[in-house]
Amino acid sequence: MSEGAEHRVAFIGKMAETLGGSVESFHFAFGGTDAYVICEIPDDNTAAAVAMAVGASGAGSCETVKLLKPADVDAARAISTGYKPPG
Repeated sequence: MSEGAEHRVAFIGKMAETLGGSVESFHFAFGGTDAYVICEIPDDNTAAAVAMAVGASGAGSCETVKLLKPADVDAARAISTGYKPPG
């Protein structure tokens, strides 16, 4: 890994730790997205703060996707919404 790439990975890891989280994985990619970073962040507000800070810096952009754990999906599945499709 190049020195520049190592610096970016280390910086993001330190930022996540400072916010009470951790980097689970970091991947560089080809195509429209240059990197994928999977982090464990304490809460949605902290994740939003990171996304806003990255966007406001102009140094890059950030798309935040909240991943659900299997237990979260099981809990959601147990909620009755009463939804019926139109028609």
